[in-house]
Order: sequence, then C-alpha cells, then structure tokens
Amino acid sequence: MGAASMLTLMLTHPFEFRILVQYKLWHEPQRDITAASEHATSGWDRPAMRRCWEFLDLTSRSFSGVIKELEGDLARVVCLFYLVLRGLDTIEDDMTLPDERKQPVLRAFHKLAFQPGWTFTECGPNEKDRQLLVEWTVVSEELNLLDPRYRDIIIDITEKMATGMADYAHKAATTDELYVETIDEYNLYCHYVAGLVGEGLTGFWSASGKEAAWLGQQLELSNSMGTMLQKTNIIRDFREDAEERRFFWPREIWGREVYGKAAGGRPAITDLKELYAPGNEKQALWVQSGMVVDVLGHACDSLDYLRLLTKQSVFCFCAIPQTMAMATLTLCFMNYDMFQRHIKIRKAEAASLIMRSTNPRDVAYIFRSYARTIHARALPEDPNFIKLSVACGKIEQWCERYYPGFVQLDTVGGQPRYNPTDARTKVLEAAQVRDRALAREKRLQEIREK
Repeated sequence: MGAASMLTLMLTHPFEFRILVQYKLWHEPQRDITAASEHATSGWDRPAMRRCWEFLDLTSRSFSGVIKELEGDLARVVCLFYLVLRGLDTIEDDMTLPDERKQPVLRAFHKLAFQPGWTFTECGPNEKDRQLLVEWTVVSEELNLLDPRYRDIIIDITEKMATGMADYAHKAATTDELYVETIDEYNLYCHYVAGLVGEGLTGFWSASGKEAAWLGQQLELSNSMGTMLQKTNIIRDFREDAEERRFFWPREIWGREVYGKAAGGRPAITDLKELYAPGNEKQALWVQSGMVVDVLGHACDSLDYLRLLTKQSVFCFCAIPQTMAMATLTLCFMNYDMFQRHIKIRKAEAASLIMRSTNPRDVAYIFRSYARTIHARALPEDPNFIKLSVACGKIEQWCERYYPGFVQLDTVGGQPRYNPTDARTKVLEAAQVRDRALAREKRLQEIREK
C-alpha cells in the first residue's frame, strides 16, 4: 500500500489505519527462513529450494507468510505440498488444454511430480502459475529430498485429489459446463479439492511429532477444516465462476421452489445465471442464505479441530484462514454485490484477524462475533431463517460449553475472574464453598482416625 493510499485511509477510515499501523509495528515474523541458522530446515542455501520459496510468494502471498512461520522442516514440507497442489490445480483449471490431454496428466500427476527432469509446457499463456510447471525440475528435485514419511503423504493426497479433479474436468469437458446437482456431490467435490488438503496437513503435523500421532486419524475434523474454506470461496467467487460456466452451487439448494414463493410467488430458478439477473435480487439472497447455512455446519468441527492443536505455529497456520473464512462469509451474507462483482474483506480486518487468532478461546469468540452479525442480518421472511438461527446458535452453544462467557481471564497472569452479575457465578461460588467444606470435613475425619 503506497503513501497516497495510506493517507486516504487515514482520512476516510482512521480506525482501520490504526490497525494497519499496529500490525506493521508489532507483528513480527516468528522465523526468518533466509537466516543461516534456518538453512538446515528451510533449505534456503539450495538454489532449487530457494526458487521454490520464490514460487510460493508468486502463487500465494496470503499463505506464504503463515507457511514460512511453521516450525522446523514443516515450513519446507508444506511449501512443497502447496506447490504440488498448485501445479495440479493449474492443469485442471486450464481451459485451453483438451480433455484427452488433460486426463492422463492429471491421473498420473502423483508420479510425474516426483519424476526427475519432468516439466509441463503446454498450459496456455494466460495461466497465472504456468511458469511453475515450466520450471518443475526445481520442485521435483526438492520433493525427492523429503523424508519418506512426508513424501508418502504428498503422493497419497495428490493421487486422491487428482482422481477427483480429473473426474470433474471430464464432466465439464463433455457437457461444456460444470453443474453440481446434489449436496452430496457438492460435499464430495469440496472433499477432493480442499478436505484432502486438511487431511494431508494433519498427517504432516502428526508425522513431524509436533502434534499427537492420533491427530492424523481425525479425518472428519480435518475434512471440515478444508471444506469450510472451500465452500466459503465458492460462495464468494460465484460471479467469476459463473462467467467461466463453472457452477459449483448445488442445484439441490438453489433449485428449491420455496425461494421463489418467498420472493413474491416467483417460479423456482432453473439456471444459476438468473441469480444475477435484474429483478431476482431477493430470490438470489434466499439462495445465498441456504449456501451460508451449509457452510456454518462445519464451524463447530473446525473449532473442535483447533482445540486439539498444541504448537503455536501450527495453531496460527490453521486458525487464521478459518477466522478469515468467517469474516468473508459475513461480508457475503445478504450482500447482493457478491452476485455482481468480486468482493473481499478489507486489509485492516485481515490484519486484525491475524493478530487476534492466537489461541482457541479468542478464535472461538471471533467465530461467535461473526455468527451474531450474520444472525442479526438475517430476515424472518427468509425460508432459511430457522436453520440459520440454529446454525448460529450452535456456535454460541459451543463457545459457552468450552469458554463460558462469565469467566474472564486477566491480561496479566491469566488468572480467571468471574462476572458478579451472572447467575452462574453464584452457582460456582456455592460449589466452591461446598467443596472446601467437604475437604475440611474429610481432613478432620482423617485426624480423628489417627
């Protein structure tokens, strides 16, 4: 952000300007992968790995920062894992590649990626990450240096993901457009492209010894982590995907007649392009509400997953994308601009979330805050109003179960304080008095028996 942009922000959004200044001044990276002391785990001293880090910066600046802060060799492993999946996704997304060429490459990518000397130069010139595939030799060189426990996970996840991507790419090629019919099919697609990423990352946490070995078996929770992110992106990117004739919203949700009836007795939507046609604004928002309800169903699983993590760098890596997903979901909800153009959260809000997403309690309260905003914005005439209220209520319930609102922690020392105006404080104090009395009585009884 240039000086002129910062000056404009200071005058028009002074609170956001303060947050960005705080972020620049106080948020320091946890490690420097270029430092000589980090070369053993980051691989920065090897030209091939240094080029891989450069590709990571080019493909995703948002993920690059959090990946580099992971402990030990996890940063390098996740960097290479991300580049493998980015290369796979580039081939799958390239609409200039004929299906008969794309299919064999996708289905063999888990082997080709590790093959020394293999490159791919057939992607169209407009593909953002084409150069990554052109210089793939640097990636394969580093992949073959990985510990087998990491390499096996990458091969397994890449093979599963490539199979799913190839199936959907073939469907899109043979029908000239991609439609998802049922919620089950939608969930399967999200599992292939994002849930498997969560599964692979969880495998890394366990294989590295940074997290418990049993965490790698929590497949349902790890799938929900990735699926929640993917479904949020699918909602946000609706217009962009629609223009490319890629319709990921399931017909089982958007084709419901109840949305047309609630929008003034209109017929059900028969083509997703109708959602951004003039006059369909209310019906489009009801459909979007149904999509949001579906995403919120993964929120508590995500919070459960985050509570299991013990390493700070791993926690931040996992938590920051989830809180940003909740922020993005809130931005999109009941916002018709989403159907007209690409929208995203403001930089100050993203910076605030990065600084605050440091522990399970604060992340849970961030989820709860956004859930309350979504619920406050919901309309009673929305056919999904009750389902939406229940979904938001479950997040509230989760927070109260694990982090009761009447318990507050001191900023210094972390000692608990209890809200004197909350009835639960009186119940707790009465229980403490009873426990002390029982303990005293037990001690006296032990003295009498001596």
